[in-house]
Amino acid sequence: MCGFVGYVNTADETQDNEQIIRAMADRIVHRGPDQDDYYVDGDVSLGFRRLSIIDLDGGSQPIRNEDGTKVLVFNGEIYNFQPLREELLALGHTFKTRTDSEVLLHGYEQWGKDLLGRLRGMFAFVIWDKREKKLFGARDIFGIKPFFYYLHEGNFLFGSEIKSFLSNPLFKKELNIERLPDYLCFEYIPTTETMFRHVYKMEPGAYFTWQNGEFSTERYFTPTYAIDDQPTLADWETRIDATFRDSTEAHGISDVEVGCFLSSGVDSSYVVHEMAKRNDVKTFSVGYAEEKYSELSAAVEFAETEGVRNYTKKITAQEYFDAVPTVQYYMDEPLPNPSAIALYFLAGLASEQVKVVLSGEGADELFGGYHYYREPLDFENYMKLPLSLRKALSALAEKLPNFHGKRFLMRGSHPIEERFIRNNYVFRHGEVRDILAKDIPSCDPAVYTKPVFDEAQGLDDITKMQYADIRTWLVQDILVKADRMSMAHSLELRVPFLDREMLAVALQIPSKYRVNKETTKLALRGAAAKQLPEKTAKMRKTGFLTPLNDWLRRDEYYERVKNTFASDTAAEFFNQKAILKLLEDHKAGTAHNMKKIWSVYCFLLWYEKYFIEN
Repeated sequence: MCGFVGYVNTADETQDNEQIIRAMADRIVHRGPDQDDYYVDGDVSLGFRRLSIIDLDGGSQPIRNEDGTKVLVFNGEIYNFQPLREELLALGHTFKTRTDSEVLLHGYEQWGKDLLGRLRGMFAFVIWDKREKKLFGARDIFGIKPFFYYLHEGNFLFGSEIKSFLSNPLFKKELNIERLPDYLCFEYIPTTETMFRHVYKMEPGAYFTWQNGEFSTERYFTPTYAIDDQPTLADWETRIDATFRDSTEAHGISDVEVGCFLSSGVDSSYVVHEMAKRNDVKTFSVGYAEEKYSELSAAVEFAETEGVRNYTKKITAQEYFDAVPTVQYYMDEPLPNPSAIALYFLAGLASEQVKVVLSGEGADELFGGYHYYREPLDFENYMKLPLSLRKALSALAEKLPNFHGKRFLMRGSHPIEERFIRNNYVFRHGEVRDILAKDIPSCDPAVYTKPVFDEAQGLDDITKMQYADIRTWLVQDILVKADRMSMAHSLELRVPFLDREMLAVALQIPSKYRVNKETTKLALRGAAAKQLPEKTAKMRKTGFLTPLNDWLRRDEYYERVKNTFASDTAAEFFNQKAILKLLEDHKAGTAHNMKKIWSVYCFLLWYEKYFIEN
């Protein structure tokens, strides 16, 4: 696991490209503290920070091919690099290292962009072809590893994290204020844009080329469901178990020790169980003193059952709040998911013992783990009523005081494409204008998600919801915090559920074997039950809970947030009376505004880090 930076040189001969590329790489030293190296010629500059995992002595980057005409920088792991290496050796390629990096370089020489369809792993990489004067790069099919680029006034910069661009004089740092309403609705920007103007995210499963000053990008992979109704539930459980066993074995390949994150849930427990079959694995868990929010007792109990070592930490409110500015800096863009701070401490705990961990991200999106995936089953009979009647009932319910079932009636007048954006917005579109200091034109968030649902036409509603989450929530939130929080501590995080072979299985399972009215992840739980204690396999999903809702009502932390909301920075962006009322109502217990408060708060702390301190 590493980080890279790069840019296309300008004609300005006074510019010291050696110095600039080093400064850019220094910004992301946390991604690779073990080694750094650089490549600079008359056209491009490339920089690399290495966290040594495979071929500890021989894996230096940037890495060149045999005749030095192609140069690679790469972040990630290719889990099938060994058979690819053997194939390339048989085709006449010469290798200088045992790394997966060199397999990418020779694979591109041999197959060009068709290499991408052969890769099993998590990756972002760039190859400079000196002969053709062309840059080629790609990102893995899930978007596990990050890839950002800056395009403005003919300048092209790229790298693993946006913060590296701050050290390049070609980069003009500007806030992309037009995207603030989108952030407030989604808690992230649901497009390839970022909160920095002219900085973009490469889509998952996409590649780019840069040649003769022209940039182009194209998707090489889009997940496609091909439901197979023939196998039984037992058949799917067996297939999942066999595929997952293979995936964890592949994800365990390393020349350094590999540990595991462990919560109380089935996903991380399943990972730990498979890894413990082959290794004396160390596990890591965090919780809180507030027991109702803590999963520590269940994690400790499972670790004892498995006979694995378990390292734990209880996060205090003081530690949690003190870490927020640092967390927002490492995120690159504001991300107000409260679980990110817990993940920051979890990664810090693990990094004291190991350099690589396996985690359970992706199981919910692929196999149907979120409770809201059951909603179409609840709506099934109601949606048979005439649309006109459902709209009338919705209009009536909206005018009435709150009552049990009001939300059901209001949402029941809309198809799944309109009523589902994950489970909820942070702010509804109509609320955003009320909390902003000035009017920023924006569109309904459904405009962003409609193209995703259009791709899922013909699928049942449960599958549409999962597809939307795979294409949006997983990429923009779950995997962002997983990468940034682990790499903030120079820790490589691997996700064996997010594997090409696991995806191939998941895309065939009928929705009835993913979700029913009683449970979620039906087939995955059945597979896990063959290996795990029944209590663990059936554990209800809780998410990464935090006591933040309660902490915001405590005077010390209420005052901390209040001071930020009353600041000059807050006045620049927000209607201070409106955001302070959100806070006051929450403290009084007359409203549950935690998500809204935290979204505003995290944006302000992020802005201070990048536009005031920097």
